[in-house]
Amino acid sequence: MSGWCPLDELVHWELVQAREEGKDVADLVARLAALQSHAGTERGDPARDEALAALASEALSRPVAPDFPFEEPNALDAIRRARPAGPRDLEVTVADEAMLDRFHGAWLGRSIGCSLGLPLEVDPFTGGLPGAPGWQCVQRWFAGADAWPIAGYTPRESRAEAEHGLAVRRERGACREDIRRMEPDDDIRYTVLGLLLLERHGFAFDSWDVGKMWHEVLPYGAVCTAETQAYLNFAQVTSHLNAPKPADFRARLDWVRTHLNPYREWIGAQIRVDAYGYAAAFRPERAAALAWEDASFSHVKNGVYGAMFCAAMIAAAFGVVDGRACVEAGLAEIPARSRLAADVRAAIAIAESSSTPLELVERIEKAFGHYFWVHTNNNTALVAAAIVFARDDFEAAVTTAVLGGWDTDCNGATVGSIMGAMVGASRIPEHWKAPLGDTLCAGIPGFDPIAISACAARSLALWKRLGRE
Repeated sequence: MSGWCPLDELVHWELVQAREEGKDVADLVARLAALQSHAGTERGDPARDEALAALASEALSRPVAPDFPFEEPNALDAIRRARPAGPRDLEVTVADEAMLDRFHGAWLGRSIGCSLGLPLEVDPFTGGLPGAPGWQCVQRWFAGADAWPIAGYTPRESRAEAEHGLAVRRERGACREDIRRMEPDDDIRYTVLGLLLLERHGFAFDSWDVGKMWHEVLPYGAVCTAETQAYLNFAQVTSHLNAPKPADFRARLDWVRTHLNPYREWIGAQIRVDAYGYAAAFRPERAAALAWEDASFSHVKNGVYGAMFCAAMIAAAFGVVDGRACVEAGLAEIPARSRLAADVRAAIAIAESSSTPLELVERIEKAFGHYFWVHTNNNTALVAAAIVFARDDFEAAVTTAVLGGWDTDCNGATVGSIMGAMVGASRIPEHWKAPLGDTLCAGIPGFDPIAISACAARSLALWKRLGRE
């Protein structure tokens, strides 16, 4: 069953995914075109759907070309063998009483970055216009509102609407004039889910527990792309709500995360891991392992690596002093010869040789604009570049990440989380904190609403309880 989009669109994305993984699928592209143009067949026709599903299955089973220059395993032990040397644990240098400020900064930072990017998560800020990439549309909106350079939340009105045909998303209470809280959004909902999962299972959860938590808490309409397909596939494995975990679940898991799921290297897993980085503060290796368990439910390869990279950066942010060290800690937990590692290394070079945020995002777009706007690699490259460029400046990092376009709220949230953990709530400028009113709404019972400071206190309690487990 195709969940996120019609089957023919899904097969298109499967072929894109196959090419990116290093597979030769030129003949399958031709077969898809023939199916789509064949007279007398329409969407929903059983014979056509059967042919499309077979085409997707064949693409999935194609081998990676032997001359593909990247090494991209899925198993955790294989990932660890392929990673470079790095700091697996950092010295705990922050007193317990100061850690609450760090956790508060992380939750606040995630909420701030998400709220800044939320009105912009719509075309053309994400995908651009002919001759005007997404970052340029973002810049035009703020300039047209006399709010350039970005130093506050996204304005509701701008001359860019009349001059360039741009329009932000206004209906969710996230524009500058309307913000009263962190609005419900998947970028904050998954952080809450991670907190709940850790409170229930500690570090001992696995991918089965992730799927059960989703089915227990998340309505089907709350998940997207890879999560949608994994949600559907997992329902077929569990068969009923109280089903016990099958003895062969690890074998079935590969089907859950890949069957009719061409989104398995998109950004979804990367936005789900912040709570693991908080609970494993100072322990990037542990945070990456927790992220691997969660991400493996719905993603593979670079989709998983992006989650591991970000979780490790979040954990490291509590014990490093600048963005470059944070990014290096993340790179130390993913395969050195993966596409993601290569892209992040290229992004670091861009960040270190750029003199302004506009120069940085223009060069990032040119380097990684061939990816779809919600792919892991381009968005992670932008996240890494913003963090390296800003060093320890919270505002510079978050605004640069959102300026870059693509998945604006996801990137703002991830960078805000990392930088907030690094600097603490006390060092985040008040004009970013005050509009949120210390309130978060996640659309989850017990967290709708809840004080952001209360979430920070629960993360601190978890960190203390789990200790060196």
